[in-house]
Formats: sequence, structure tokens, C-alpha cells
Amino acid sequence: MTASTAAPFTADDYRTRMRRAARAAADAGLAGLLVAPGPDLVWLTGYAPTAATERLTLLVLAPDREPVLVVPTLEAPDAAHAAGAAALTLRDWTDGKDPYALTAGLLGASGRFGISDNAWAMHLLGLQKTLPGTSYASLTEALPMLRAVKDAAELDLLAAAGAAADAAFEEIRGVAFAGRRESDVAADLATLLRRFGHSQVDFTIVASGPNGANPHHEVGDRVIERGDMVVLDFGGLKDGYGSDTSRTVHVGEPTGEEREVHDLVRAAQEAGFRAVRPGVPCQDVDRAARAVIADAGYGEYFIHRTGHGIGVTTHEPPYMIEGEEQPLVPGMCFSVEPGIYLPGRFGVRIEDIVTVTEDGGRRLNNTSREMLIVE
Repeated sequence: MTASTAAPFTADDYRTRMRRAARAAADAGLAGLLVAPGPDLVWLTGYAPTAATERLTLLVLAPDREPVLVVPTLEAPDAAHAAGAAALTLRDWTDGKDPYALTAGLLGASGRFGISDNAWAMHLLGLQKTLPGTSYASLTEALPMLRAVKDAAELDLLAAAGAAADAAFEEIRGVAFAGRRESDVAADLATLLRRFGHSQVDFTIVASGPNGANPHHEVGDRVIERGDMVVLDFGGLKDGYGSDTSRTVHVGEPTGEEREVHDLVRAAQEAGFRAVRPGVPCQDVDRAARAVIADAGYGEYFIHRTGHGIGVTTHEPPYMIEGEEQPLVPGMCFSVEPGIYLPGRFGVRIEDIVTVTEDGGRRLNNTSREMLIVE
């Protein structure tokens, strides 16, 4: 489990992605895409600068041109060794030169461009000053589904990340909960994720007792007690692709009400999963899960969307939420994670990553969704 068997992506893989992105930009009426350091740049080129700085780094994609990566000269050697470097042209600039003038020559004097959400404001403003006839839209606004549909290799990586998170859960079930701080159990989870191959741990939520009523509880020093419901939500990146799963356990025997609420969330999660199939709007997954909880009288206590996409980041489009009419497409991956949160008392959340198949959905998390007792 700790050793990776994933084959690395090739320059041809990245070339295909960049061409697909350029075509998507043209279809959206954009003159091109400008991609700053971050998850989009990693997905398109395999290049992840060691640190994003005030020096401009920008991938320029246009439908009728070869990709160009503008980089500072001192970082050009690292960029040249990126997995996708053979599929693009590097244009470097030295300190004291104007990187916006260099980039302007690749764009033209006018047009509307998609730009990474995480691009620095100083870089966007620098381009606007140099090219006052251009305008810009965030990639989330202009091309929200750019990374949403995964290919077979990406699905394999997401499945492996999910299996690693499952292995961490199976191990954490056996540790002591009662008498230990939430932060102790969270540290155990982080260690287990790394043991099972994660290079990056993004979150380890351990929300016990009344803290479970806060979906994004910050792990603290509360001592877990017998009789507590405990929400566990954890994930990160393995071989560059994300995991994210939630299970709710109980320390000792639960009450009848606690079992009832847990069973209700489990039924809602199953309903959300069963709603997954090609062509169904994202909002229908949310509606299916939410209806189960609302019909049982707990609707006001389900206070977040049913799911979010996952890939090279643990949160990305598409979102399973009311109003999102984007149809599901085979290869999309996202969480299905309904919950009930009773203020001052306890919370329950159950979450799997699900991928859309040709005729339905497939879970990438397969640990038990039953009420599990820990000590």
C-alpha cells in the first residue's frame, strides 16, 4: 500500500490536456487561457514551482498556437525538467525586464482570456495595464468543468487514494478514543494517511460530542469521552490525486436516538449515491440525499451541500448543490456526504468519493457505513 505503482504521466498526456483546454477555451468564446502556478498548471504541464513568487510564471494557451510557458530565467531549468515540458515552448525573462511585455506579445492587443483563480492580482493588473484592450474571466467562471472529467489513469489514481484512506480508517478503528484528545486521534490519522502513501495530508477532522455539530470543526484539546459520537473526516493527496472520506463512530454503546440519526444519514448517503448516473443534473444528487433527511424532520440540520468534485485538489468543481444544472458525465468524481448536525449535542456525516460510470456510479471508498463502536 505504501509503494506507488502508478505510471507517471507523459509529455503526450500533457499535450493532450493542453490541446483539450485550448479547444474548450475557443468553444467558450475565449481568446485563450492564462494559467498561473497552482493545480491547473500541475494538471496541464506537470510543473509545480517550489514557491509562487512575485516573479511572473504563466502558461499561455490559445487554440491556434503552440503552448508557451513564461518563466523567470532562474527557474527555467526546473521548468525544463517538468514532465510536460516537451509539449510546450519555454520563454524565460530576466530580472529587470518586463515580463508583461513578453507575455503581451503572445496574446494580441484584444480579446477575453480565462485566467487561473489563484493568479496574483499584481500579475493580472500588470497584463491589463500593458494590454488595456483585453479582459479576463476566472477559470472557475469560464471553464468550471476543465478538470472535471477524469481519464482512466486519473481514475486509477483516485481509486488508489481512496483505498489508502480506507486503510487508514480501518486502522484508526482500533486505536483508543476515550480519554484522549481530539488532536491525538487527528495526529494518528495523519500518520496513517502518510503510512499508506499520502504525500500530503490536507485535513484530519476529529469532532467529538457537541463538536460534531460543526461540520468543519477545528481539531482541539477536547478529551473524547465514553458516550461521544465522533465525526472523522480526513484526506489529502496520494501520487498527486485526492482522497476525502468521512465516517462517524461512537465511543461505547450509542443511544437509540443516536442510532436513528446515524441510520438516517446512511440512508440519505445511499439515496445520493443511487441518484448518480450520466445525464442527471448535479443538483439531483443533492436533492435525493436531502429529501431523505427533510422527510424525517431534520432538514434544517443538514447545513451544507451534498458534495464537491475531487482530483488534483480535494475540493473542485462540480458541486452537488441545488441550482447546479451541470449534467453528470462518465469520469466525473465527487463526494456524496450528507450530514445531520444537532447544535450542542452531536453530528453525523458519512462520505464516499463516487465516480460516474456509463450506467450509474461507483464508490471509491468501501469501508463500512454502519454504526461502528470504538473504545
